[in-house]
Amino acid sequence: MIPVTKSYIPDLDLYTSIVKRAFDNSWLTNRGELVQELESKLTSFLELKEARLICLNNGTSPLQIALKVLGQEGEIITTPFSYVATTSAIVWESCTPVFVDINENYLTIDESKIEEAITANTTCILATHVYGNPCNIEAIDEIAKKHNLKVIYDAAHCFGVDYKGKSIFEYGDVSTCSFHATKIFHSGEGGAIFCKNQDLYSKLFFSHNFGHKTNTEFNGLGINAKMSELNAAMGLAILPKLNDIIQGRKNVVKEYTAVLSNSNIKLINIRKETKWNYSYFPVLFQDENTLLKVMNALEAADIFARRYFFPTLNNLPYINDEKPCPVAEEVATQVLCLPLYYNIKQEDILKICTIVKNNIKR
Repeated sequence: MIPVTKSYIPDLDLYTSIVKRAFDNSWLTNRGELVQELESKLTSFLELKEARLICLNNGTSPLQIALKVLGQEGEIITTPFSYVATTSAIVWESCTPVFVDINENYLTIDESKIEEAITANTTCILATHVYGNPCNIEAIDEIAKKHNLKVIYDAAHCFGVDYKGKSIFEYGDVSTCSFHATKIFHSGEGGAIFCKNQDLYSKLFFSHNFGHKTNTEFNGLGINAKMSELNAAMGLAILPKLNDIIQGRKNVVKEYTAVLSNSNIKLINIRKETKWNYSYFPVLFQDENTLLKVMNALEAADIFARRYFFPTLNNLPYINDEKPCPVAEEVATQVLCLPLYYNIKQEDILKICTIVKNNIKR
């Protein structure tokens, strides 16, 4: 079987040697030394200049915390083309998603359509850097400042991405990331929240630990979103291999691109001045029938691609906004992510490409 992705598994002896430190300390959670060490090493690896990060228990909690602090139960302008967590976090925090269609070239939120969606109830823009491809950050920042809005970036796909010479996590009022096992960098389950403003950082920090200031004092409302020492150990075991993992994925994308470049399919367009992380390899077919034909042919060969993202989030059953997003809805019927992981074999790549090319319209 060839899965759509495969988790990087670190050396077991290395992982257990790190876990042993937690066992020796009898400290498994509540921000032990492993979590703090991981935060420090991530700061160095990502070369963060202004942003500070907090490691959390998953990639959804950062969105929920950011929306709780900044959303104020208002309207949140967001994208219909993202993973379900982007929208479910908005609804979960008693905010209202207002969908803006996407740019057909970059698949990120169409910044030219944001202003017309702003109302007196708008509090935030929550945009996704799709497949690690940055949004039009400058335009979004200008709009947010003009209308006194906060900007949250769902950067779940973005570990290792740089834009204009600095980490993608340096942008927006808040950025979030997922460290799920399927991501380039992972801690089994986990995530992080990034913020430059010290006062806002403090609010986010207290929010992820029940609001605790001391054992007996509280600084506002909070939940339990702490990362465990066991998850931090996984992250610490994997982080030293990150450059090799990203390079391996880059080689896979290069091979895919070379073989499929003359096919009747469209490949992702990465925004200029981006150092990409090769997080996904999406291809866009002419129509949904072609996509389904290719996907079924791949599955018949025990190869599993993924319709990532389908359906569009404006069509979720708990969403009342019936405003159409025609670009996103069309893209969702065309896009398929092909298998991509650091050590996929070249013969498997060629097999996948052959099946794809044999099942598309000429």
